Amino acid sequence: MSESWIVGINPVEGALSNDAERIREVLVENGQRNARVHELAERAKALRIPVHHRPREQLDKVAGEARHQGVVARYEAPPMASEGDLPELLEQAGAQALVLVLDGVTDPHNLGACLRSAAAAKVTAVIVPKDRAVGLTPVVRRASAGGADRVPLIAATNLARALRTLKDAGVWITGLAGETETSVYDIDLKGPVALVLGSEGEGMRRLTRETCDFLARIPMPGAMESLNVSVATGVVLFEALRQRSAKR
Repeated sequence: MSESWIVGINPVEGALSNDAERIREVLVENGQRNARVHELAERAKALRIPVHHRPREQLDKVAGEARHQGVVARYEAPPMASEGDLPELLEQAGAQALVLVLDGVTDPHNLGACLRSAAAAKVTAVIVPKDRAVGLTPVVRRASAGGADRVPLIAATNLARALRTLKDAGVWITGLAGETETSVYDIDLKGPVALVLGSEGEGMRRLTRETCDFLARIPMPGAMESLNVSVATGVVLFEALRQRSAKR
């Protein structure tokens, strides 16, 4: 396990709500008058988490470039989930399994935003390649607005092998690719499915693409050729939810 700092009101609030047992202390800026910061401090005290008031300079130092808004929390991060956890997660989800696979998303803000959408869509797991992802950094946690605490993030040593594990469990895999003519709105996303998105620049790697059962694109009648990966993630995840909730 490694320690890191969770920075800002929403990320600290998310950690207190979802993973309070891993918070080691909360630092509040001296003279802080924000009511939400005071509320977080009181919640932490009620949970018997040490709360310390410190000069702004100390919070600036641990926050780095992030905006701390007068509150930070020292957090003992758990290890990321592994490929070995995947079969159990899929078994628990059953026919409602919805997996997000991100092949090459290395920007922490994009990964955080994808985790936020994944948590909102109640995704079973998010899978990233171990050597091409940023991990659960403080920036990712902040961008996820608590989503990083709500959805399992699996760092796969071998992404193609993880995709085969999905297939063996009866999960149908759809990859997003701009060059195909098939619309994602024409793909059946009910039942156990995985949605794969690649990096904005290169898209999915060849082996990842070849492992997919289907390829689809998000129709864009406007003048843009692609969407930011976090926006595309939200579009496809909530299309899956729309189909699953549609009356038969």
